[in-house]
Amino acid sequence: MGKSIGMVELSSIARGIETSDYMVKAAQVDLVRSSTVCPGKYMIIVAGYTGDVKAAMKEGLERGREYVVDSLQISNVHEQLIPALSGTVEIEQPGAVGVIEFYSVASAILAADEAAKAAQITLIEVRTGFAIGGKGYVTLTGDVGAVRAAVAAATMNKDLFVGSTVIPRPSPQVFQSLL
Repeated sequence: MGKSIGMVELSSIARGIETSDYMVKAAQVDLVRSSTVCPGKYMIIVAGYTGDVKAAMKEGLERGREYVVDSLQISNVHEQLIPALSGTVEIEQPGAVGVIEFYSVASAILAADEAAKAAQITLIEVRTGFAIGGKGYVTLTGDVGAVRAAVAAATMNKDLFVGSTVIPRPSPQVFQSLL
């Protein structure tokens, strides 16, 4: 997989499905996520090389037109971001837990990338809008100091920020519930 991601969020599920098809046909990109998000929206996330993601995003924005609610493109993403978006992360060493919550899916994705770049942490998951009212949140783990640094970097001067927490020693049951 490449080093860039693009996300298009639409207010129409039907147009979202159609748009995802056009996006993956427009360029050599991997479809990381194509699904409904609350409340009744559709989200498409693609990954690949920067030029391909740009081409797919151009097609997605053109096809989605009046239904586009939000979009995002990040070049040079941290290597942990795509697995965290895909839900394929395996945690070997549980540590402190950080949670960062936003009113927007795009804000959560950006925050996850910034957190991973700011400190030696492991992204657990970037939860995007499904069954959480269209919000997005990031869970991460690591040394307490690194988790605090990552959370601070990811929340500094952010729009649509709801709240965050750092749990220095989460119970094994709580940690397991995040996986």
